[in-house]
Amino acid sequence: MQLYCESLIQYKRLPTKEVNIGDLKLGNFHPVRIQTMTTTDTMDTIATVEQSIRCIEAGSELIRITAPSKNEAENLLNIKNELRKRGYTTPIVADIHFTPNAAEIAARIIEKVRVNPGNYVDKKKFEQIEYTDAEYAEEIDRIRERFTPLVKICREYGTAMRIGTNHGSLSDRIMSRYGDTPMGMVESAMEFLRIARGETYHNIVLSMKSSNPQVMVQAYRLLIKTMFDEFGEIYPLHLGVTEAGDGEDGRIKSAVGIGTLLEDGIGDTIRVSLTEDPEFEIPVCKDLVKRYSREDGKTGSQQESSGNSEQSFGLTNSRTSGLSYNPFEYKKRETFAVDNIGGKNVPVVVADLSKIEKINPVHLQSIGYTYDAATDKWTMGDAAADYIFTGHQLLDFALPGTLKVIVYPAAWAEASDKTKYFPIFSDSGYAEAEQKNDKLNFVMIDCYNDSDIISPYLDQLANEPAVVICLSSTNSNAMQSVRRMFIELMSKRIKNPVVLITDSNWQTPDEHLIHFATETGALFLEGMGDGICLGYSGSSKLESIKASGRTYLEVKDIYQFTNNTAFSILQATRTRISKTEYISCPSCGRTLFDLQETTAKIRAVTNHLKGVKIAIMGCIVNGPGEMADADFGYVGSGPGKITLYKGKEVMKRNVNSEVAVEELINLIKENDAWVEV
Repeated sequence: MQLYCESLIQYKRLPTKEVNIGDLKLGNFHPVRIQTMTTTDTMDTIATVEQSIRCIEAGSELIRITAPSKNEAENLLNIKNELRKRGYTTPIVADIHFTPNAAEIAARIIEKVRVNPGNYVDKKKFEQIEYTDAEYAEEIDRIRERFTPLVKICREYGTAMRIGTNHGSLSDRIMSRYGDTPMGMVESAMEFLRIARGETYHNIVLSMKSSNPQVMVQAYRLLIKTMFDEFGEIYPLHLGVTEAGDGEDGRIKSAVGIGTLLEDGIGDTIRVSLTEDPEFEIPVCKDLVKRYSREDGKTGSQQESSGNSEQSFGLTNSRTSGLSYNPFEYKKRETFAVDNIGGKNVPVVVADLSKIEKINPVHLQSIGYTYDAATDKWTMGDAAADYIFTGHQLLDFALPGTLKVIVYPAAWAEASDKTKYFPIFSDSGYAEAEQKNDKLNFVMIDCYNDSDIISPYLDQLANEPAVVICLSSTNSNAMQSVRRMFIELMSKRIKNPVVLITDSNWQTPDEHLIHFATETGALFLEGMGDGICLGYSGSSKLESIKASGRTYLEVKDIYQFTNNTAFSILQATRTRISKTEYISCPSCGRTLFDLQETTAKIRAVTNHLKGVKIAIMGCIVNGPGEMADADFGYVGSGPGKITLYKGKEVMKRNVNSEVAVEELINLIKENDAWVEV
């Protein structure tokens, strides 16, 4: 099996062709570029220019502007001229969907155009379900005829192009042959790329976006493999998760998808799609990218490049025999169950409370448990931790019925209730221990921190029926080190469940979220991990979580923050659903209502619907297609008008926006998905 990156066990940047976007160079080991998209009406020149300037000054290296029709495309010249007059030379990208003539106009004006192969020529009518080979070939000829003029214009004017596939907007022709799959996304882009290459045009960037990070990651990996197998080279990649949402959830979902790929050295430019003002996306992008930056401005442990776009690409030697899992599809690692960990159980959440000097019932509110002294009863929320780690401390109060405690061996030996307390050993400590728990023991392994030598005690832990392994690493490439250990476990057929332990020594809330989501999310997306425990190390303090300035999350304390983050990571990786999921687009000039206000309003009345997926989309472009796997959809269909969906089926057309939220609730109730608070 050919790999999709340079190395699975160390950070190494993926070599890609060099692309010029105006004076900005992309790919070929240049720094990962940061970009965003305006949300103003493109016909409002001054508003678009001023928002663009705010984004540029925040650090955006490219500015994308929607051009849904000929008029907007022509107005890009006024926007560009005004920006240049004010001294800003940042490249502009025109975002095109259904209108080839708008793309052809824009390509003569600005530095880059983005086209979506699912709707640039194809129309998703689904009037024809089956295509013969001849009919399929005829469709490709039709696409070539309609797409080639844009390619020639871009080649003549030196304009770059992004071929951007979206999971939710695949054509009926692609769907008929590949289904709604990552491979379908790849082939949708490859059809357009082959046409461009046939015209000797190579100034191309590609993207594979989805609101589901699992689908998104698989699609990018397959695209890399497909390009290399067919062409022997790889074009630069634009990374993003569509409709990620806002606040904590939007940041975590973006970090899980984008961060997983960046960890493997994949990605040449990124955009974080938040339902917030675009300038607020930039700090999140910076936090993602800086994890891999060096002082000399280059990224990670990349090799030096001569700058020649025809360089030799390294995947030819990136084959491995006997890889113990398929990185191009999701399959949960096979484990046996130890108590409620592993097997068919959802991943558990372990809350680290060991830094609290004296734990009392009030502290458990932060991790989902509320005690009522009057009734002497506990209530448990949907995001309630399964275990707490208290270090040396035994608790002097009765615990909620489902909560269990992990302590060091000496404390466990003194615990009177061995059904509630369980020991955690180092690997050597477990091997040497005279007393162990018959039911459940946690055993920590540092993954390759000291050398390439696997733990010498691994064979003594292997398939022990009462052992849960806890993996962590302090290496700079911690994710790869832990993944390397998983590969070793699978190759040795060791089926003990594993809890992922990840500490952060970053400072700000966004930095912590991105660190946690990237390092653990990447592994959960590959089916590795039966539990999660997040903590802090180094100079990280409670005060850094409560940092002053703009924040998206009112944090009660550090423990609530880490507990919520753990559950959000599991939600984003689709491994444990504990709350409502919102698929919300980031707004743009096509948006037909106040997306941020509406999202907040819908969230306020539906956030108790555990497991329900609700899409809130600004317009028909990001409507039924981009909603992908949402259960219900709220889509702008005209000024002041909303169309409501169940799945991809229209249920109520052109509802007045004043009553649309209420009608959405009625639709959810009609389909038996509503529960009363």
